[in-house]
Amino acid sequence: MCKPEFFTVVYRINPWMDPALPTDTSLAVAQWQTLYDTYIELGFDVHLIEPIDGLPDMVYAANGGFVIDGIAYGANFTYPQRQPEGPAYMDWFGANDFDVREPVEINEGEGDFLLVGDVILAGTGFRSASNSHEEISAIYGRQVITLTLVNPSFYHLDTAIAVLDASPTSGNGEIAYLPSAFDEPSLAILRERFPDAIIVTEEDAAILGLNSYSDGYNVVIAAKAKDFERQLRGRGFNPIGVDLSELLLGGGGVKCCTLELRR
Repeated sequence: MCKPEFFTVVYRINPWMDPALPTDTSLAVAQWQTLYDTYIELGFDVHLIEPIDGLPDMVYAANGGFVIDGIAYGANFTYPQRQPEGPAYMDWFGANDFDVREPVEINEGEGDFLLVGDVILAGTGFRSASNSHEEISAIYGRQVITLTLVNPSFYHLDTAIAVLDASPTSGNGEIAYLPSAFDEPSLAILRERFPDAIIVTEEDAAILGLNSYSDGYNVVIAAKAKDFERQLRGRGFNPIGVDLSELLLGGGGVKCCTLELRR
């Protein structure tokens, strides 16, 4: 995670961002602290990267890379405003004993790569280039399933899919998703592979309710995503709501602020 000490919205690179709207950095920090404290209370081991002045989106740590089996595939951002984040995160990975693989292709880390079961779901359409899917497959030796995003409000895969149970022991794993975020071929893949997936409402998706983090039982979600909360309880999960409304002004929620380090 990365504390949002320099969070603000001074440019627009997604539909959520509006530089004309005021942002409150102290409120962003307080809301982020609640998320951090929630993870600590759940017993998670949380590592922090130092924020860098001039990189207001660095709080969205999920975009900083993708980590499996101690191998960290670095991010190569689409927009110049975020490009310095890639080397910053790769330096952190290297200093913390990960095997760092520098990317050639455009990708935005766990924003567009989700490990589910034994495969990697990979998003494209707005940020990550589809040829990064071949690159990541070669690095990890895992099957990569390409999914195309079509709604600019859901510009990263982690805004349109929530991984609820990534364990291979549960077959293909469990997810929740928003159908309208995907093109028809991608929907066909999701329906076939995850026939029992939770389908979230447009209302919950519109507050980035899907941008959540799950350990397989506890699911940290947007506090206002009430129908998603109801559905999760019905499936035996334990939803925990947090308010990240200030960070939503930058286009990020719970998962955006969370990069999973799989040793």
